[in-house]
Amino acid sequence: MAFRLRRLRENGSLLALPTVAWLVVFFVLPLAVVLVFSFMSRGRGGVAILPFTIEHYERTFGVFFIILRRSIGLAALTTVICLLLGYPLAFFISTRRRRVLRQIALFLVILPFWTNFLIRTYAWRILLGEEGTINGVLLSLGLIGEPLSLLNTQLAVVIGLIYGFLPFMVLPIYASVERFNFRYVDAAHDLGANDIRTFLRVVLPLTLPGVLAGCALVFIPSVGAFVTPDLLGGAKGLMIGNLINKQFGGSGNMPLGSALSIVMMAVVMLSLLVYIFANRREAGD
Repeated sequence: MAFRLRRLRENGSLLALPTVAWLVVFFVLPLAVVLVFSFMSRGRGGVAILPFTIEHYERTFGVFFIILRRSIGLAALTTVICLLLGYPLAFFISTRRRRVLRQIALFLVILPFWTNFLIRTYAWRILLGEEGTINGVLLSLGLIGEPLSLLNTQLAVVIGLIYGFLPFMVLPIYASVERFNFRYVDAAHDLGANDIRTFLRVVLPLTLPGVLAGCALVFIPSVGAFVTPDLLGGAKGLMIGNLINKQFGGSGNMPLGSALSIVMMAVVMLSLLVYIFANRREAGD
């Protein structure tokens, strides 16, 4: 029996080798190259050359720190709003008694994914434009006297990010609420707790794994978002993903772009560590 278990363990390690090799070749090595480039100097045409320098990290946390801070701030704001909108929606869907209604509601949540993300973002340009649908409705109702400047603003970026990533918040919370035993709510009411106290002390802690997963799934891609800030934000909504793209295009600055990429990767890894720590702590409790 022990021999079979040892053989199974060895075979399992061998089966994992293709995956490990894939990760090393297409993730670890490119990341190592970018890390090395981030410490090199800028040559003609923006290529990376020797000698090594930390100038690009100084610029990242100096001149470009405002863009990094804006990216983190907009991603955090998007995550908070998606949580405030997604939790009630997921709770509503998961508490429908008829299975058909739940399936239809989930279908409507994921329906936007059937359309290309770029097309959906261009649709928001039409909606938010000065002659777009939103301004047209507000003008026809007499609520405004002249069109609002909604496009090419940070507000437009946040709206686009919320629209794009809201399903990533709804789905994990829905999975947590669906597994929730509502007898705990009845028990809390029997012990004298009101609805608010029951939610804060019973419902929210037991559905927290879904909340943490949803926050991670929204925050991480929002930090490095490129298409939405580029099409909806313009210069006022420039985020770190757009800045990195500019450094690697044309006669940009490849070492600076590499430094920005490493810093963004560090932000992503930090958010992942926070998620893992919070999830383990919740599991331990």
